[in-house]
Amino acid sequence: MYITKALKFISCAAVLLLGAQTQAHDKTPEVTIEAIPVAEGIYMLTGSGGNMGLSVGDDGAFLIDDQFAPLTDKIQAKIATLSDQQVKFLINTHWHFDHTGGNENFGKRDAIIVAHHNVRTRLEAGGVIEAFKKEVPPAPSVALPVITFEESLSFHFNGETIHVEHPAPAHTDGDAIVFFDKANVVHMGDTYFNGFYPFIDASSGGSVLGVIQAVDSVLKKIDGKTKIIPGHGKLSNKAELQAYHDMLAAVYAEVKKLKAKGMSVEAVVAAKPTAKFDAKWGAGFLAPDVWVALVYGAM
Repeated sequence: MYITKALKFISCAAVLLLGAQTQAHDKTPEVTIEAIPVAEGIYMLTGSGGNMGLSVGDDGAFLIDDQFAPLTDKIQAKIATLSDQQVKFLINTHWHFDHTGGNENFGKRDAIIVAHHNVRTRLEAGGVIEAFKKEVPPAPSVALPVITFEESLSFHFNGETIHVEHPAPAHTDGDAIVFFDKANVVHMGDTYFNGFYPFIDASSGGSVLGVIQAVDSVLKKIDGKTKIIPGHGKLSNKAELQAYHDMLAAVYAEVKKLKAKGMSVEAVVAAKPTAKFDAKWGAGFLAPDVWVALVYGAM
């Protein structure tokens, strides 16, 4: 019952989220793909949807996520300004449509798609993102990851050692975090929303505690010089990631305490447990009250 009530609160954000995320379908000519230098041969690509990561070098192009299908040509055109080779490997950080929408197009261009095995399972079956009542149809076979992993795998590519690690269920049950060892860069997918309250997909196996633990694990592996590509938001660093972690941990603890008292989702929302954080984190697509309800339902 509590989760159902929480989802009713969350669903009011659907129009905001889906309106922004489907911009690529409705207004493709207005979307510009930008390449932000992160380290030598590594870029953060932005457009509409989740932030992409790109490594270019003698071995080819290595892409992390691919936004929406209508943007593939623009993404490829931007990559062509940085490399004369096609995408060889494509990593999906999780199954959500704003990170995997271009899979079919890149698969048809012979990119090798790699992801956690739960990503393939969810893409192959399709499903519903309950918080937004978003039905995702099954993906065609060419859009599915052809290499999947359980815990981790490594690439030795473009002079880099690239580690891909799966945390315990966090944003979803199929998250991947990508570390570029030599460049000291990490792409965190949607385990990190920089500058605003994050969406956590409980219907895809995600949990607030899982996100906190995933972020904590990354913090222990990086230093003050690490560049962090978040799933959404601006290029980041360890200090900003620590602030994100501390906010999540504080809100989680407060909501958990109130929920343990038997308070309804409505009562917890009315208690304003995020009040001291709203000025900094509350200006994203999830309004504070909606996010509190999401946290309540994702415990």
